[in-house]
Amino acid sequence: MANESYDAGSIAVLEGLEAVRKRPAMYIGSVTRKGLNHLIYEIVDNSVDEHLAGFCSEIHVTLEKDGSATVWDNGRGIPVDMHSKGISAERVVFTTLHAGGKFDNNAYKTSGGLHGVGSSVVNALSTFLEIKVSRDGFIHYDKYEKGVPVVDLVDGLLPTVGKTRKTGTWINFLPDPQIFEKTRFKGSEVASRLHETAYLNPNLTIYFEDLRGENKVSEIFHEEEGIVGFVKDMNKNQETLHEPVILRGASDGIEVEIAFQYTTEFHENILGYCNNIYNAEGGTHLTGFKTTFTTVMNQYAREIGVLKEKDSNFTGADIRNGMSAVISVKHPDPIFEGQTKTKLDNQDAAKVTGKVTGDEMVLFFDKNLEMLKVILSSAEKAAKIRKAEEKTRTNLLTKQKYSFDTNGKLANCESRKAEECEIFIVEGDSAGGSAKSARDRKYQAILPIRGKILNVEKASIDRILANAEIKTMITAFGCGFSEGYGNDFDISKLKYDKIIIMADADVDGAHICTLLLTLFYRFMPDLIFQGHVYIAMPPLYKAMPARGEEEYLYDDEALEKYRKKHKGSFTLQRYKGLGEMDADQLWETTLNPKTRLLKRVEIDDGKMASDVTEILMGAEVAPRRSFIYENASYAELDI
Repeated sequence: MANESYDAGSIAVLEGLEAVRKRPAMYIGSVTRKGLNHLIYEIVDNSVDEHLAGFCSEIHVTLEKDGSATVWDNGRGIPVDMHSKGISAERVVFTTLHAGGKFDNNAYKTSGGLHGVGSSVVNALSTFLEIKVSRDGFIHYDKYEKGVPVVDLVDGLLPTVGKTRKTGTWINFLPDPQIFEKTRFKGSEVASRLHETAYLNPNLTIYFEDLRGENKVSEIFHEEEGIVGFVKDMNKNQETLHEPVILRGASDGIEVEIAFQYTTEFHENILGYCNNIYNAEGGTHLTGFKTTFTTVMNQYAREIGVLKEKDSNFTGADIRNGMSAVISVKHPDPIFEGQTKTKLDNQDAAKVTGKVTGDEMVLFFDKNLEMLKVILSSAEKAAKIRKAEEKTRTNLLTKQKYSFDTNGKLANCESRKAEECEIFIVEGDSAGGSAKSARDRKYQAILPIRGKILNVEKASIDRILANAEIKTMITAFGCGFSEGYGNDFDISKLKYDKIIIMADADVDGAHICTLLLTLFYRFMPDLIFQGHVYIAMPPLYKAMPARGEEEYLYDDEALEKYRKKHKGSFTLQRYKGLGEMDADQLWETTLNPKTRLLKRVEIDDGKMASDVTEILMGAEVAPRRSFIYENASYAELDI
């Protein structure tokens, strides 16, 4: 029973960086590899801010043999002089939340490190962090262990370990295994993020090295074409309709840069950035661009006769079909939703982005009518196919009922409150039957699918919409279908807060999961971006000791730990599939919210997600084989 007294003694105060170590996900999003890599990005973003301020031209990032990461730049160097707190300013930056130059409007015009917690959070979550600051002719040194300084100050200032004529900051840190699930950085993801940063900053050079393993990696990222080169890279495997277009402008202290290009592919790929930070969920800058682009293109369509007086306007999805675009804004005072900056929320960003888009589009297309006609022709084709498909889609997707059916399909839940409902997508009649028996009928729906669904990366839209399993899923979710030949997707109509993929823990199960994620990412991306897609984690083993309680083990690593800590004999049951579990076991391990494990699907790098989806699920064999070889060390083997 909880203590009934609630007074001043009940209020916990975490001093210094204790709060970060207590609740790390509040500051870096998660303690998975995504959060792990985020530590590097926080330090790199500080160096990029130095570049934006005009004082840094090079950033070096190294993944060291011992598992640590090193980031150094040739900027001004973190201030090391005496702070008003009576210690070196560097010590204040690395031990105090919300301390740094980002809060001084004179120090940085724009900054990606809005919250000013990056350096101190990385410090708090590292086994150790060393720093060398080259400034004022000396190399100043400091070191921390789990956020606690271990170097004695000299009259409040850092000791020096040498002289130098250079300036800059060198930081080496090792993530704390007590905090993170895994402490091995994903080199390809770090490199992709650094490459994006180089595209967004054409005057910056970034050096990347991965010294781990037998095959050392060394890359230099310097992209003089900026986001034009970014768009070219996005479309390198596509048939393009024209050369990339660049639009630039500024207003009210907000700088806007937009690059776009159309391909023959019928889906859009638009990435948004604010102050060099990728906004996975978009935000007001993307809204301003899309709204204005649609309006202006419809005006052009009527002026040149593509749309007649009786015709309805093209939809935004019609006009953006085939578009690849990068929207980058520099904002002096950005407001993000969430610490990890996944969505921009400034209304003035929408206004300025829209103004720049409208003004610069007119100037460009008035001089490039042939390109305009090519784009409008693509929109016209998309609109015609959309209208034809709408009739087919209505017939295919609206006739099914949300009920406990008799043909093995959706077994719905009783509640109609989306915020408390969840739907499990289960492969196979056996597992589906067990899940239906095990579930809580009040709020858990079960949707069995038979075999592997269609690979939508290779299929035409008519085949996709004709696929029985896909039709059933779209109907069940209730929010429609987006991308391709139209966009009738409305996330507000989603009938379930959680969409949970529940597949066997083997190769076939992983393939089914991948096919489903490809469908969601290409045609219902907001399900992922808004955090509604999960992957269930059924156990691989059940350990039954001669004495003591039984325990479910979810992977081989857990099994090894169990073997080391458990004394005495035990029987081990290996689950080859969900169908082998009875209803009670399935409820306890996979369905019960109090005991189950779920992985939420998130996208941190939009370009990389699109590229990897295309490589792994596309028609070309050679790029897929190459990708598998390069990433074999990260694979989880089913032996």
